[in-house]
Amino acid sequence: MLNYLASIFGDFAEIRSATIAVLLILVAAAALFHFYRDRLKFDTRTIVYGGVCIAISFLLSYIRFYHWPQGGSITPGSMLPLFIYAYYFGPVAGITAGAAYGILQLIQDPYILHWAQVLLDYPLPFAALGLAGFFKDNFRLGILVGGFGRFFFHFLSGVIFFGSYAPPGMSPFAYSIAVNGSIIGTEVAICFAISLIPQFYNAVQNLRRSIIRA
Repeated sequence: MLNYLASIFGDFAEIRSATIAVLLILVAAAALFHFYRDRLKFDTRTIVYGGVCIAISFLLSYIRFYHWPQGGSITPGSMLPLFIYAYYFGPVAGITAGAAYGILQLIQDPYILHWAQVLLDYPLPFAALGLAGFFKDNFRLGILVGGFGRFFFHFLSGVIFFGSYAPPGMSPFAYSIAVNGSIIGTEVAICFAISLIPQFYNAVQNLRRSIIRA
């Protein structure tokens, strides 16, 4: 049991100095935008919340229940802060934050075969999480739609670039659905299950109301 718990949190020891630098830059930028928000002509609140949500998602991504050799992990709801951010600030902000998070994922755990594969596995699928922002009246539906958007891009990558890993007799389509469906489906299910917790859901709604009133 202790060995399993150590393996779950073991990736924290592998955080690269470049990754730490990026996180520090995000935190510093968020702080600067907060303290100098009166001098800026754009919505600093959106940027500050974006930086915080990206940082939380990124830290959660280092807690891995399972890690696929070709990339992809099952984490304790690392996508959830990005879903919440898109829910609060809309699809444009959500897609932008998701793409930035995808770039951090590329730094954290790169698996590169081709430039198009990089796009399909990193910025585009995580940008798709921002689709949750289209569902202002249904947070949980936004989680499902944003999660499917991520699955779609990983599915394409699996068919095009990872079909050779399919067992004999299995088509690349079925292989990609099986692998990405099991990994991303589990990730989305965890996020959705957390959203069903009344205390968590109420906290999300209360914070949203306070943001709207601000």
